[in-house]
Amino acid sequence: MTIMAGVPKTPGPGQVPPAHLRVTNQDRENVVEHVKSAYAEGRFDKLEFDDRLERAMTARTHGDLVPIMNELYGPQAVPRAAAALPHPAPQAGTAESNERLGGALAHALPIIGFPVIGPLLLLLTGGKTSPYIRKHALEALNFQITVVGASILLPLTFVGIVLVPFIWVAAVVLAVVGGVSALSEGNFRYPMTIRLVK
Repeated sequence: MTIMAGVPKTPGPGQVPPAHLRVTNQDRENVVEHVKSAYAEGRFDKLEFDDRLERAMTARTHGDLVPIMNELYGPQAVPRAAAALPHPAPQAGTAESNERLGGALAHALPIIGFPVIGPLLLLLTGGKTSPYIRKHALEALNFQITVVGASILLPLTFVGIVLVPFIWVAAVVLAVVGGVSALSEGNFRYPMTIRLVK
């Protein structure tokens, strides 16, 4: 079989992907599980745990994740280690339901009066250990920043003054939809949102 020039070959089982290859949420979550297991075994302290979690959850390429796995298992053991710890099945009523609830709260807190602070708190707390909460908190935070910005800038024009109440109603409706989506493990994206926070 011929490989076309310039087209990268997908790595096979047990092979380390190229460092420049972009990671998926599942790749990040797998490394997070390794980090949590190593911390539970007492292999490093809380500060080292937080540092590795932060690096794993903000990784963009495999080159960002490989050093973390090297620190846990050594450079020769990365392929073996990646296959050694399967993604754990969620226990009923524990982590996964808590993550869904945290994601839903990120959307719901703005409705009860915490437009930017609510999602930001979720991002800085639950988002540090859960990629799922982080994803929903980031989306809610960016949307709320957009709504606050629009609420400040639009009243500078007559048409804007008329639009602001409709924007607020739409924001509440979309936040409810986002919360329900988070509870049902959906991948919700707010429309017309300026995503300033990454």
